[in-house]
Amino acid sequence: MKRKGHVIRSVDPGSIAEELGLEAGDRLLSIDGHDPEDIFDYEYYLENESVVLEVLKADGEEWELDIENQYQDLGLTFENGLMSEYRSCTNRCIFCFIDQMPPGMRDTLYFKDDDSRLSFLQGNYVTLTNMKKKDIDRIIRFHLSPINISVHTTDPELRCRMLRNRFAGEALKNIDRLYEAGTPMNGQIVLCRGINDGEQLERTIRDLSRYIPCMESVSVVPVGLTRYRDGLYPLSPFTAEDAARTIDQIERWQEKLYAEYGTHFVHASDEFYILADRPMPEAERYDGYPQLENGVGMVRLMTEEVEETLREMEGDDKEEELSVATGLLACRYLNGFLEQIRAKFPNRKVHLYPIVNEFFGEQITVAGLITGRDLIRQLTGKSLGSRLLLPDCMFRSGEEVFLDDVTREQVKTALQVPVNIVKSSGQDFVKAVLYPPEEGPIAHGGYELKEINYE
Repeated sequence: MKRKGHVIRSVDPGSIAEELGLEAGDRLLSIDGHDPEDIFDYEYYLENESVVLEVLKADGEEWELDIENQYQDLGLTFENGLMSEYRSCTNRCIFCFIDQMPPGMRDTLYFKDDDSRLSFLQGNYVTLTNMKKKDIDRIIRFHLSPINISVHTTDPELRCRMLRNRFAGEALKNIDRLYEAGTPMNGQIVLCRGINDGEQLERTIRDLSRYIPCMESVSVVPVGLTRYRDGLYPLSPFTAEDAARTIDQIERWQEKLYAEYGTHFVHASDEFYILADRPMPEAERYDGYPQLENGVGMVRLMTEEVEETLREMEGDDKEEELSVATGLLACRYLNGFLEQIRAKFPNRKVHLYPIVNEFFGEQITVAGLITGRDLIRQLTGKSLGSRLLLPDCMFRSGEEVFLDDVTREQVKTALQVPVNIVKSSGQDFVKAVLYPPEEGPIAHGGYELKEINYE
């Protein structure tokens, strides 16, 4: 039977693979007799002083290559970055955002992944319900870390109901195995009003705190609700009073856990503080910002970065009129940043436009879910100045395409203004406002192994 192997997409110039004569279109069959299941096997099996590669050349010839004393990367990129098919989600969570997507969008937006490997590659959060014993064994054996876990609740019965998976409660036992092995973890709680908040949240925080220090942090984020919820589980949005109670509850735990363990451990997302009209916690309370991707500490970090960047800059009298568009959630804070910029650069006139999410519904206020059509519709006829700044989170990763497939070029043409894409740091924001960047494509980052150790 013909062995399939893993197709090589490209070979880095000057790499070991190029010296060996490997080329795009060749197939890696094995390493020391092992057929790598995925990118983790590939990295693990290369961690030897000498290895033997079996390669099927594009012309059908099989090569056996002995490589001595190498700990370097071979310089290979494969057609499938994961070197394996993605694992789809078997849950039917009552809060699933993908179930709230409108019809007619690109197919990839409807794919539900629950692949633990993407937790290490991209920082995704996984429920552990899609994992077998051998998957946990491999994480422990390869010393992969950290793993990001969507916990939601530690009540097994409630977790089964929330994830609508009869194995969801049993899957919590995987956390015990990872803890016993000393595997670093992060947790996430999507909070649903009247379901896993209040006393249930109290139980979950208490249970997860027992895994400190292996469980390094836990984020609590409010459920996102779009207007496409016909036939779905009835969920209601949090009120300002709900948000304030949740913050108080979390901050009590922070005080307790910091006194006991020296970590604040559990963090409410920025959205809760904005909804409750509370000031953001001081920087020290975020423990190094481990949960930025969940919207925890982004405002505080950006505030610190803006202030630091402006302190190191000298003002000038250069004149320019430009515009910034963002979601409703960040608008108040960006306005404050712009006031700080104008205090030092008084002749910069910047229009700040909050975009109402008509596509998903007004309850969705984050910039990352703004569509190109909403942007064009709401900015048409507005004073935009010499250029329009948009945060990179509005675009598909590595591309210049919005969720609704509208492109940056189409926005530029419709609004008749150059569009600059701005990275998320405070330094990038300040410099983008003050100095027009060169327009160009976004570099595609692809997969990146994040602090993974193979021992």
